[in-house]
Amino acid sequence: MSAAETQTNGAPGTVPADTAPGARGKALVVLSGGLDSTVLLAKLLDAGRECHALSVHYGQRHFRELDAARAVCTHYGVPHQIADLRALLPLWGANSLTTPAQAVPDGHYTDASMKATVVPGRNLVLLSVATAAALAAGCATLAYGAHGGDHAIYPDCRPEFADALAAAIALADWKPLVLERPFIHLDKAGIVRLGSKLGVPFGLTWSCYKGGDLHCGRCATCTERREAFRLAGVPDPTCYAD
Repeated sequence: MSAAETQTNGAPGTVPADTAPGARGKALVVLSGGLDSTVLLAKLLDAGRECHALSVHYGQRHFRELDAARAVCTHYGVPHQIADLRALLPLWGANSLTTPAQAVPDGHYTDASMKATVVPGRNLVLLSVATAAALAAGCATLAYGAHGGDHAIYPDCRPEFADALAAAIALADWKPLVLERPFIHLDKAGIVRLGSKLGVPFGLTWSCYKGGDLHCGRCATCTERREAFRLAGVPDPTCYAD
């Protein structure tokens, strides 16, 4: 079965997590600079894949993550581009990631605090831009780090969303592009364990949604980051403000 024909859960254009990665060619990795996407990049490089990385400035208050993405790519010697989508900022509406006046919720996610951090259609837009970049770069696959804990929080991280988008991406060009999401059945602690085995420089990564000089240690993403290291039994190198 060719890469273009590979399916997962019946969805064309999606690579299953257990498919041998070495035969899938060059990959474009959507790299936020956070834990998940950095471990994904390390996993593909460890498998001998040629990788390019794309980060996106969409007006997020935590654009500090872009510096982390640059540092990660420098560490691995991977070509890196940043797509500037700040012109879309007025279209995102009010949410705590792109609206400075709206507070970023602290502590574990609840239904209410989760909705405050939803940027409408963000993954749809980011993955569409990444599709164009991947096709232009001659990549065989497009990889992103959505994981098993995300879909309970963000609607555009649900497996059904990725299945539908993968089918569309496969039809976006004469040469089909395959969507990879190998962490869809992993939780964040599992990703940290994998990253530890791969020697990922966790200290270079960024998670905090508040976007200060240090991880705040209180927001939902910092809370999840701390918990992931604790559950994984891996030392956390992050310097938290609180």
